[in-house]
Amino acid sequence: MNNNKIFIGIAGGTGSGKTSISKKIISNLSKSKVTLIEQDFYYKDLSKIDLKERSKINFDHPESIDFNLMQKQLYKLLSGKNIEAPIYDFTTHTRKSDTQIINYHQIIIMEGIFALFNVDICKMMDIKIYVDTDDDIRIIRRINRDINERKRTLSSITKQYYTTARPMHVQFVEPTKKYADIIIPGNTENNTSIDLICTKIKSIMINKNIIK
Repeated sequence: MNNNKIFIGIAGGTGSGKTSISKKIISNLSKSKVTLIEQDFYYKDLSKIDLKERSKINFDHPESIDFNLMQKQLYKLLSGKNIEAPIYDFTTHTRKSDTQIINYHQIIIMEGIFALFNVDICKMMDIKIYVDTDDDIRIIRRINRDINERKRTLSSITKQYYTTARPMHVQFVEPTKKYADIIIPGNTENNTSIDLICTKIKSIMINKNIIK
């Protein structure tokens, strides 16, 4: 792999603010040097399963993620090559026929609830971050996201949260906090935390000659 790169993982429960924090970090760095990878790209394609059966899948369980493809593409990206990442359709639970080109940059950020779950992928990371946010804030954010972006009903969202999302968070997501180098709260503006993280990143960039 290319040593002149920084790979950052940002994990946390659903609605914890991972995406917002990722964007804040990127805004404090040179955008021409940063690539953002979303774990959500790598949900398994369920096109071979009947539409009604797809809705019964536990999408908050790590088995719903194609970690093999994720690891292969991350390795390729970290080796300095561009990748064709899947595009996932959350309304049909399938991958679209089109793919998205993710260009290699020297700073690579991956965010998702299971960003720190896979041991082999964790070993590839230079910085591991866990966003720790109160449950009540997370569920409100999830409701807003799923209604506005994924066109789901309130009853289906709350049912999914209590039957799968919450128990899976307790069983699989929250325990990954122990792998984090940095744990930050996700219910505030976090300007101080962002500044500290960006200072650390810039220090590594200098040590690796990513910036002159």
